[in-house]
Amino acid sequence: MPIQTIEPRRLYRQIADQLRLLIEAGEFPVGARLPPERDLALKLGVSRPSVREALIALEVEGWVEVRMGSGVYVQSLTGVPRASLTAESPLETIRARQVIEGELAAQAALRNAPALVDGLVEAVATMEDEALAGHVPIRGDRLFHTRIAEMANNAVLVRVVSELFDERHNPLSVKLGDYFENPASWASAIAEHRKVIDAIRAGDDRGARAAMHHHLACSHDRLTASWPGADAPGQHAEAAPAAHREQTEP
Repeated sequence: MPIQTIEPRRLYRQIADQLRLLIEAGEFPVGARLPPERDLALKLGVSRPSVREALIALEVEGWVEVRMGSGVYVQSLTGVPRASLTAESPLETIRARQVIEGELAAQAALRNAPALVDGLVEAVATMEDEALAGHVPIRGDRLFHTRIAEMANNAVLVRVVSELFDERHNPLSVKLGDYFENPASWASAIAEHRKVIDAIRAGDDRGARAAMHHHLACSHDRLTASWPGADAPGQHAEAAPAAHREQTEP
């Protein structure tokens, strides 16, 4: 047998695989409810957000079912074999973006040509139009972040920002967004974008960096908040449905 390349596994994947093995071993039989997110985090010695990503990965793969207001339950193991999800962690992606895009916003503030700032205003206006139409405003949001990268006049950075943004199209990110995105969260995100523009327009590089860091920190927090409408710790409740959901963005 040829030697195989060793690849580091994402933390949520390690957690999901451990839970999957327990399910396969009968530790959690079909129909059983898994321990609450908080308890699993304590037992596994990891953060609750990492557990959340693992549970959602298992849901995407078909191992468990999330029942709002009740909990996470093991599903029947009959049927076709389940493929393991290998998507990037949405939360790690946001943290990576925070590092990169904070600096790009600062550079954009130092090169705050009126025409370039107008492009950012146009992108936010597109977000507002999409949201008013009942759609997830992904097109305008992507335009906003890539245009800030373009202001650095570096094609490699534009590609990096684009690729990191597009990770939100992976199944794990989409499912996470299904639970935690809603019109109120998008309204908050749009307001945060405007603050970035204000700092860039003023030529305030420190303010632009701080505003972008704040926006992406808020995006992270929105995905790690308590489950929408939870009745009790560790329980899940019905999230407000997102009309015409197409992609995900916190």
